[in-house]
Amino acid sequence: MKRIHLKPQDPCWCGSGHLYSECHQPLDQKIAYYKKRGHIVPSHSLIRTPAEIAGIQASADINTVVLDAVAAAICEGMSTEEIDKIVYDTTTARGAICAPLNYEGYPKSVCTSVNNEVCHGIPSHRRKLKAGDIVNVDVSTIYNGFYSDASRMFMIGEVSDENRRLVEETKECLNRAIAAAQAWHFVGDIGAAVQSYAESCGYSVVRELGGHGVGLKFHDDPFVSHIGKKNTGMLLVPGMVMTVEPMINMGSARVEMDRYNGWTIYTQDGKPSAQWEHTILITEDGPQILTY
Repeated sequence: MKRIHLKPQDPCWCGSGHLYSECHQPLDQKIAYYKKRGHIVPSHSLIRTPAEIAGIQASADINTVVLDAVAAAICEGMSTEEIDKIVYDTTTARGAICAPLNYEGYPKSVCTSVNNEVCHGIPSHRRKLKAGDIVNVDVSTIYNGFYSDASRMFMIGEVSDENRRLVEETKECLNRAIAAAQAWHFVGDIGAAVQSYAESCGYSVVRELGGHGVGLKFHDDPFVSHIGKKNTGMLLVPGMVMTVEPMINMGSARVEMDRYNGWTIYTQDGKPSAQWEHTILITEDGPQILTY
């Protein structure tokens, strides 16, 4: 989709609510101010127009409906293949496309990562959920060419106190990360918020994987690391859309890829991992959650 050429009387693409004529130049000047001081700043191609934000939100609304459908059905004894069918059927019934399906050869419509699977677990009729399992269901949707992405953790039956705490504290890592994603702050602030809290709980943070820009592509800049230092990384500017998705391990941060399927990432020590993911929009008034 081509970017809209805004007229002076149109609302600015930054999402502030001001007219383009009143807001655009000061915004560019502010970005230039940070760039002159050596900070990494986004190009305009990473700042969404109002029309693009509306398209992403429509995709995100479907993505949330799909995760709600999974939440209503997931249970002990269900196979991860059945979760895949729920995702596919719910998505296509709304005229949307499951973004993972056939993406770089990925064979399924959703990722279902159980226990020590950090991410990219491939659904299978042989994998049955049992009491005590924790599972991440990662849904990504394309609607009218716009992308959205979110995941939730589910606890099956009675889970151990350790696993429950991991799931709950990982959600708190997500909440803190989003709270740190303020306009005119930095991507490094997000990583710093996650890392400091996770490590204070005795957990480790996966380094190799992270959040990303999303909206017009499945994966776009910036890469959102969940470790980092404040005031480092790309400047967060109103209109940017990205995922925040901390992956938190109960044991070591080290991970390894399944050598047979080339997709699934496991904790190297076999201990559980948890992840929550939201897609957010950066605005002058704070981060806005688009899908969860």
